Amino acid sequence: MYENILLPFDGSEGAAEALHHASEFTHWADATIQVLYVADTTRHSVTTVDGHTVDGLVQRGEEIVDEAAKTLDTLGVSYDTDIVQGNPAPTIVEYAERYDQDLVVMPTHGREGISRYLIGSVSEKVVRLSSVPVLTVHLQADETIVFPYENILIPTDGSSAAMYATEHLVELAASLDATVHVLSVVDDSALGPDIRSTISGQESEQAATDAVDTVVSEAETRGVANTVGYIEHGTPVEEILDCIESNDIHAVGMGTTGKRSTERILLGSVAEKTVRSVPVPVMTVAEPE
Repeated sequence: MYENILLPFDGSEGAAEALHHASEFTHWADATIQVLYVADTTRHSVTTVDGHTVDGLVQRGEEIVDEAAKTLDTLGVSYDTDIVQGNPAPTIVEYAERYDQDLVVMPTHGREGISRYLIGSVSEKVVRLSSVPVLTVHLQADETIVFPYENILIPTDGSSAAMYATEHLVELAASLDATVHVLSVVDDSALGPDIRSTISGQESEQAATDAVDTVVSEAETRGVANTVGYIEHGTPVEEILDCIESNDIHAVGMGTTGKRSTERILLGSVAEKTVRSVPVPVMTVAEPE
């Protein structure tokens, strides 16, 4: 499934954790990691040293990439390195597309490092913009990442974007011999107490059931041996978090739409909120435009 894995890297704690997880993924997939440092052109970084003009971020990037290379050598992973200049998020997305990367691995937090663009909003921008699947790694101090994933959660709303992502995600689950957990959430907050809301609620419940059944059927067709379906009532992100905690979920997979704008996240902003808040890796897969 994956031959080339792009790892934007800035040397921060979050990036280091992403590097280690990307290495595990790379070993499993027999792939090659492309370590990428983006010297942020939105920041002033040019200075003069001994009469020579130098770019401080590029120079620092060379040091950071060398550190990553030493770690990957130790881990026995096949890799290449590159340093480019640009606005970080779009540069990462364009690089992944131009050089036929199969997966982008990004951290969603980091406390230090010369370039803090890889934390928070930039990772979310990459999720929002990338046509290449993105695996975001969010790790707290007291948490560990389980790999190979044994339990993968696929939230779905039955949309075309969700189904497009499902094909990729269940193929991954089948390759890992993982159990697929399928969740559809009926959001009752939009319903009032009148008869029309009761009918709408029944329709929403049926739509959620159909969405889960469709993903379960797809998973079984693609060779997934174990599937579990859930219909829950509440707000999507809260139910996703509850499902992760209750079922020992090791990774979440979700779809995004193909529109390159702030409206491209499936289920409104649920995918983006999930990337930001859940304690396990999240793979987002974009439906083509």
